[in-house]
Formats: sequence, C-alpha cells, structure tokens
Amino acid sequence: MSSNLKHEVSLYLNEYKDSLVNWYPWGNDAFKRAKAEKKPIFLSIGYSTSHLCDIMKKESFNDETIVNILNQNFISIKVDKDERPDIDNYFKQVYKLMNGQNCASPISIFMTEDLEPFYSAAYIAPYPKGNVLGFHELLTVIIDKYTNDKLTMIEKGKEVLSFINPKDKEIKATKLDFNILKIIINNFSKVFDNINGGFGDIPKFIHASTIDLLLECYQLTKNQELLSMATITLTKMANGEIFDDINGGFYRYANNKDWTIPRREKMIYDNANIAMVYLRTFQITDNNLYKDIAFKSIDFILEQMSDGTLFYANSLAKKDNSIFIDTKIITSWNAMVIDTLFFASTIDNKYLQTAIKAIDKLLKKVYLNGKLYHTDNIQAFLEDYAYLGVALLSAYKVTNNKEYLILSQTILNRAIEKFYQYGKWKFTNSQFKLYDNIYDLTYPSAIATIIYLIEEISPFIEGDYREILFKTLEINSYNLMRQPLSSPKMTKAMLLYLKNDIIAKK
Repeated sequence: MSSNLKHEVSLYLNEYKDSLVNWYPWGNDAFKRAKAEKKPIFLSIGYSTSHLCDIMKKESFNDETIVNILNQNFISIKVDKDERPDIDNYFKQVYKLMNGQNCASPISIFMTEDLEPFYSAAYIAPYPKGNVLGFHELLTVIIDKYTNDKLTMIEKGKEVLSFINPKDKEIKATKLDFNILKIIINNFSKVFDNINGGFGDIPKFIHASTIDLLLECYQLTKNQELLSMATITLTKMANGEIFDDINGGFYRYANNKDWTIPRREKMIYDNANIAMVYLRTFQITDNNLYKDIAFKSIDFILEQMSDGTLFYANSLAKKDNSIFIDTKIITSWNAMVIDTLFFASTIDNKYLQTAIKAIDKLLKKVYLNGKLYHTDNIQAFLEDYAYLGVALLSAYKVTNNKEYLILSQTILNRAIEKFYQYGKWKFTNSQFKLYDNIYDLTYPSAIATIIYLIEEISPFIEGDYREILFKTLEINSYNLMRQPLSSPKMTKAMLLYLKNDIIAKK
C-alpha cells in the first residue's frame, strides 16, 4: 500500500491513495525510481466517473497476483485526464499510432524507463477473454520481453514517438471557398439519422458543435433541410432519456439510437455547449421548447454542479441512487459555462449577475500574477486561454465593461506568444512537444476556439491578426475541405473567415 498520492488534489487520484498498487503521481519521483531500478513504467490514465476505469479499479487493481507483479516489476503511475489533458492527449496519439483507432478512458501504456512507449491498451480485464490476454498474462509477457529483448522494446518506442510530431510532414494547402457548403450539406445528409435525429451509430453522443455548425450553415444558406436536421435532433434529444427531465441536464451519451438507456454521467462542458445550441435555435425558431430545455440545463449546473460561484467537472448517478460529483474546478470548462451564462442573460436577465460573479471569481482563482492555471497548481493549456478569452469577450459584449475586452485581448496575445508557431498551435509547453489538432472530440478543439476568438474580437480592438488567422486555416485547409464534419468548430471558424473576407472586400 502506497502513500505517494496522499498530497494530490485530484479526487480521482485520491481514490487510489490506499490502493494495493504502489501508485505514483506523474513526476520526477516516479521517473527517477524507474531509471534507478531499470524497471518499465505502467501508466494508467482515467477520470472519476469513467465506467471502465471503475471496473478496472475494482477488478484488476484489487487482484493480489496482478498487484504483486506490478509492485515488484513496474513503476506504476496514475494520471487524472481532466487535470492533465496534455498527458491524456499525448498518449491517445500513442494509442492511435499503435492500434489504428481512437480510444476513450482508461488508457493503459507500458513504457521504458526513458518514457518510450512499447505497448498500449485501453481497459484490460483481469482474465483472458477469447484471444485477448488478461492482465496477469499480459504482464508476464511484458516482463519476459523487457528482460530478454529490451532493445526491441526501446526501438519500438522510439519509432512510435517519431510519428507523433514528424519534422518533414508535408503541408497540403487547399483553396478555401464557399464550395465547402456543398460538401457540408452532402456530408450531413449521409450521416443524419432521419428517424431519431443525431449523427453516427451507437453510442449516441450529443455532438453540440456539429449541431451548431448546422445552424451556422442554415443562417448562411437558408437551407430549410439543415435547420430541420438541427430541430429534429434537438427535439428528439429533449424528449429522450438522454435528457434528465426531473433534475435537468443532459447525460453524456445514450446507448440506443432513440436516445434511450443513457450513461448516467453528466459533464458540465456538454451541458454548457448544448445549452448554447438550444438558445441559438430558440432565437432562430422562436420555439419555447428550446429555450426551456436550455434553461433547465443551465439551472442544473447552477443548482447541482456549483460551489455557489464556480462549476464542478462532472457527476455520476450510481446504482444506489446516490450522486457522485467531481468537484475539481477546470478553467476551460468553467469558461464554457460562463460564456453560455452571458448568452442566456441576453434572453433572460436573471443570469447576468451570476455570469459576472462567475467570471470575476474564476479570474481571481486561476489568473494569478499574470499566470493562468488549468486547475490547482497545473499551468494552463491552449484550451484554457482560448475558452477564457471567448468568455471574457462575451462578458464585454453584454456588460460593455472594457476591462473584460482588454483582458480578453491580453489572454489572446499571451496564447499567441506561448503556443503559436507558423500556423500551428502547441497544446502545451510541458515536457511533451504536443501540437493541438482541429478535431472536436469531447468538445470543440482549442485551435478552433482560439481562431474563433480572433475573428470575434477583431472588430473591437486594434491589432492585426490576419496573418495568424490565414496561416492557421491554410495549414488545416486540406483536412477542412475534405472532412468538414470532423472539425465542426473549425469549419464554422472558416465560414466566418470567408464571410468576413467578402464583407471586407465590398
């Protein structure tokens, strides 16, 4: 039993402080010990309300045989993905390179003592299932390989790392123009579920930024089919089990196409972003259903996911009907909520003072002596700068308080100084050289959000950001023009860029 996690702030890490596994937090203590003892590292990344993380904790990490093997032969490290999205994003790339597909949580990585990954998995069951090794058997194979063929493990790790940020990656630029609207409309018609609304197969996620892109394209084209896709989806979701009509708020996903059998986990970023979409739809359609659902989702956050001013990360309804709430405060996620609150206040003024108190409290907590933080003691990532900048701009637009505008531009300028490199944006300045990508996974990408901020703030300030804007879009133009629905927020930013360019030329 280890006490290495006893000083950690993360609730998730605290769940493992009395674990039978001798866990370390990510850091030099673990790395030094791995090198000193010449042991491979087992890295496990997860978060508090993940179903498979919880199963792995109860089964694999409570199995005495597995625990003994880990403690004797590995240095085991636990990471909270919400606290360290840089580590999570980095090793998701590693997993995808090794396995040819994306993964959710948990992520299980085996590395050399020099952090060279040689094996990756997601959930690992304690016992074999078909041709899939159980944890015990897998550990035995890895120990044998590491003992007798370590050079191969090292070379494999180096090969994987060489593909994460390739130096000679060719940039394919494609002309950006409104022909993309035809591609978008065609793609939407292919993936839209005409019966139940929504997109893709099961499990069925909320995809707020995809619906937001539908609304943006409708406002540009007045194509009623696009608006219909959005309203059908939002209506079906509102009437489906994915929406909690008793307590308010949306669950993370539904297991069935008709939005039934939800995973009873609620994320504040999902609820903030989808509430914004419902409010936009209300403004377009004047249908009170969308306003009511948005306000119920916002009220759920305010009443059940708040310390009174700021907002907690996520919640999970357990089988005994108790509710677990992860109370960590994350800058980017709080900024999403605050942005939605300011927008909601333009429809109902009762949200205005709540929004003002929240933005002021957030700044006081995470913006200290000119430094921005992601959460306690963790310096901010690109997403924190991007979303906070947007929230500050929204605060200015609603209140006309120029201090918010000045700070929004300051945050933008610091993001450019810290993360921008010739059209590419680093996600972090930590030990990983990790560039952000344009894809909206659990929520809109940081790059798309910072580009959106540049476009939205430009009419209000002095300063020329056109080269940064153009270069970022140019570098990503090939993927945007080919697969616009994979990057709905960035596609929306590109459409705004094209629209503003036309206006500027008139």
